Amino acid sequence: MSKILVFLESGKDSFKRTSFEAATAAGTLVASGGGQIIGAAINADDNQIQSAKDYGISEVYNIKYENCDKVSTTAYSAAIAQLAKSLGVDVLLFSANSHGIEIAPRVAAKLSAGFISDCIGLEISGTDIIARKPIYAGKAQIKTKINTDVKVFSLRPNVFTAMKNESSSFEIKSYDASLESKDFSCEVSSVAKNEGKLDVLEADAIVSGGRGIKGPENYHLIERLATTLHGAVGASRAVVDAGWRPHAEQVGQTGKTVSPTLYIACAISGAVQHLAGMSGSKYIVAINKDKDAPIFKVCDYGIVGDIFEVLPKLNERIAASR
Repeated sequence: MSKILVFLESGKDSFKRTSFEAATAAGTLVASGGGQIIGAAINADDNQIQSAKDYGISEVYNIKYENCDKVSTTAYSAAIAQLAKSLGVDVLLFSANSHGIEIAPRVAAKLSAGFISDCIGLEISGTDIIARKPIYAGKAQIKTKINTDVKVFSLRPNVFTAMKNESSSFEIKSYDASLESKDFSCEVSSVAKNEGKLDVLEADAIVSGGRGIKGPENYHLIERLATTLHGAVGASRAVVDAGWRPHAEQVGQTGKTVSPTLYIACAISGAVQHLAGMSGSKYIVAINKDKDAPIFKVCDYGIVGDIFEVLPKLNERIAASR
């Protein structure tokens, strides 16, 4: 391979950590098979772009076009595909977060490229890139490859640890994409921000609640522990279906698939649907008053007890140790 393009998604003050995870994965491929790592950003500022140098990226193309201040995943896809074609890129890496899962397959279609989603491992074997990904709701894993000349992969967040590796040379370039009105077919009309609230896809620690929380008025117990851990708040499908929490917090087969370092499941029985979304967590802690709950078969640490008694004490002990 000669050129790997990494999509750098803008966050609040810098590029998102998941973008640097993708850059680290690209660095691993380059170390084995050679090549150059190129970054692609949409209308980013100079401070954001400079941070990419710390993760082995030698060039960053700051893509701009008319109305590029508008959030449109279809426009992003068209612009990135144009850049990839102009540079003759061989491999494109995206994070499998909320933006990446929309953009990556669209880019692959525009480039007539093979696409593998939700990868948890990438390695070089001869002239091939072998991707590892979970199947059957996380019960098994497969190794697979792409046979097309251009290859697109999306990487599961929190699996590829972002490692700093400063590039010896670094250059910022501008790229003007030429888009049409049809490229803006999907556009965000308004944005509501929850300041200081982490997305479960980005968080290193997640505290999730299940039906046993008994109502939205008790969710402050979950929120308090998540705040103490500097983590995110999650929810089971039953909680979201009941209208107690927003769908953005749902973890599971019909919600988000997460891979944090720590996942605390509070009053969650451990249905297959929920396990499919969190079984990739490094450490799983389960709190449930039912000692026979299925969640205890997959957790690393289990506490049999009432969450209304356990959570306040657990939060107090953790807070005191910090």
